[in-house]
Amino acid sequence: MFSTKTNMPEVFKQWSPKLLLKVAGVLACALLVIPSADAVDALKTCSCLLKECRVELAKCIANPLCAANVACLQTCNNRPDETECQIKCGDLFENKVVDEFNECAVSRKKCVPQKSDVGEFPVPDPGALVKSFKITDFSGKWFITAGLNPTFDAFDCQLHEFHTESNKLVGNISWRIRTPDSGFFTRSAVQKFVQDPNQPGVLYNHDNEYLHYQDDWYILSSKIENKPDDYVFVYYRGRNDAWDGYGGAVVYTRSSVLPESIVPELEKASKSVGRDFSTFIRTDNTCGPEPPLVERLEKTVEEGEKTIIKEVEEIEGEVEEKVGKAEMTFFQRLAEGFKELQQGEENFLRGLSEEEMELLSALKMEAIEVEKLFGGTLPIRKLR
Repeated sequence: MFSTKTNMPEVFKQWSPKLLLKVAGVLACALLVIPSADAVDALKTCSCLLKECRVELAKCIANPLCAANVACLQTCNNRPDETECQIKCGDLFENKVVDEFNECAVSRKKCVPQKSDVGEFPVPDPGALVKSFKITDFSGKWFITAGLNPTFDAFDCQLHEFHTESNKLVGNISWRIRTPDSGFFTRSAVQKFVQDPNQPGVLYNHDNEYLHYQDDWYILSSKIENKPDDYVFVYYRGRNDAWDGYGGAVVYTRSSVLPESIVPELEKASKSVGRDFSTFIRTDNTCGPEPPLVERLEKTVEEGEKTIIKEVEEIEGEVEEKVGKAEMTFFQRLAEGFKELQQGEENFLRGLSEEEMELLSALKMEAIEVEKLFGGTLPIRKLR
């Protein structure tokens, strides 16, 4: 779709704030990690959102972080790394309003189809797992010093603290999300694992309320001897209401830097699940302070200028030839779909509750303001 640094199509500027709420329904689809869909499928999804998740949608568009998430995710469309880009936008703009929207759209009303398992992270052969493992040995502080999946495993300052509680392994995990201006903010979560009674090397993190996500850990190799080179090598796969079959692998060590002495063992264990340890990413666990504000602002300006120059060149050389026709077709199809939605606008508004009307009345997003919002996402367009 169109780049966030370009002007919005002229048709957007002619829509009223009420119709912009309907447009927001299409844009809000990008909040969810789903396979690429054509305009017809997008309209079906967004019609469901407008019918079933009106309050959550209105709250999202009225919330700066949630609206910024929508804007950011428009930059991901049709990219080779579309899913990864979507997830990174979620990392940057996650908040309670986004969670409420996803819970309605994905879990409760199922407006969005689940992304299917493509077999990228299959369940490993039992012979590849450790034969014995005591979850009590996992207690204490551990760093993730190497990760397989750049989307989930390669964050900075990944310090996790584990303890056992009622025969469960409880992890208080934290990690840093880098911001485009070279700053960061810290995320944290609590996860609980139950050991498989028949396979000590398998730990299950199930029964979670949000998106009903399930993560299964498979311990490929470990050494816990109260020494600096202690480690636990975890391969994992998971599913939730939005995505079935995501996964990755991480190396937990007591040291904040991966000890070279254990690399041969990690290489052998990686091969047992068809992976090459040389492709793993070493993480940065120095956990230093944020750069000064002036330095961050300079970084933002510098990166913004580079992005503008590069993307202008791309637009001049390729967009009209490779993208323009496809984009026009997409927007034409959307326009046709919105004509049908617009015909039912009065019925839609008549059916709103008092709470919904208050939310809609508070939504003062004229077309020019939406354009400013989307244009403001330029510094975070390139997230790789």
